[in-house]
Amino acid sequence: MSAPSGRQLFIRHPSNPILTANQLPYPANTVFNPGAARVGDETVLLARVEDLRGISSLLVARSTDGVGDWRLDEKPLLAPDPAHPEEVWGCEDPRLVYLPEREEWAITYTAYSNRGPLVSLAMTTDFREVRRLGPVMPPDDKDAALFPCRFDGRWIMIHRPSPIYGPANIWISYSPDLRHWGDHAVLLEARDGAWWDAVKIGLGPPPLATSEGWLMMYHGAHSTASGPIYRVGLALLDLEHPEVVLHRSDEWVMAPVTNYESVGDVDKVIFPNGWVLDEAADRLLLYYGAGDSVVGLAVACFSEVLEYVKQTPAYQHRRASDDGRG
Repeated sequence: MSAPSGRQLFIRHPSNPILTANQLPYPANTVFNPGAARVGDETVLLARVEDLRGISSLLVARSTDGVGDWRLDEKPLLAPDPAHPEEVWGCEDPRLVYLPEREEWAITYTAYSNRGPLVSLAMTTDFREVRRLGPVMPPDDKDAALFPCRFDGRWIMIHRPSPIYGPANIWISYSPDLRHWGDHAVLLEARDGAWWDAVKIGLGPPPLATSEGWLMMYHGAHSTASGPIYRVGLALLDLEHPEVVLHRSDEWVMAPVTNYESVGDVDKVIFPNGWVLDEAADRLLLYYGAGDSVVGLAVACFSEVLEYVKQTPAYQHRRASDDGRG
């Protein structure tokens, strides 16, 4: 299904890439995969910065218009801490969600331990000081974000375990206190065969509440002879029961086509971690890592995105017995 009016849903900003390593206040290799939030009259990006050792930290950048004139902190908000051995090889790929009940922002990020990547959780009120809650999922697990509210008294998190055997699907888990997680279940399955989102998928930005349900963007890593291609698609979850997937796009809505997306530390990568909705302007700003090297921005008409995902095919959950498992 093509986008409404026959044009692309997400249009790259002419200022792309909007953040590069040359803009950082200290020497580094790359800046990419930022979480995004609107805090007061500023857009805040919490970007992954890989230093000249190859270790990543999370650095704050602020902008009034969310496009340019970025003001970057002098040091990372989250950097590997000897008191937290799960971070020994870096802090990566954050997602940012405001929790009104707690009046603070939740930062889910990948802590890279010497036993593999896992999901860690931290809290902040101002993106100037941070409080770690520590690991919430064991290795290997990535691509996590919370919903901003409880459902029947429990918090819900989307994440992506990486099994040794079988596809890497998107999962959903529940917690009474943000520390202890259970009732794990597959939310969205990677497809089979030649699909763009076969074998491995993962969450993009945090789910976004809309009148039609929770809007979810996800990436698919399609294997080719020259390496994987990271593209992104959309899904829609039930508003009151987000474990129910209503719709899922057959086609990708963004793919690496520009030079800064196609060539980098990792070629052919579009990896969105954050978006900011301007409801008054009907505008959705999508912040993404490009080529694992720089930060890009794409802008969409929010009502068109929502109308598009409503028209995508209804999602059919595959039973374990359908492919001989279970």
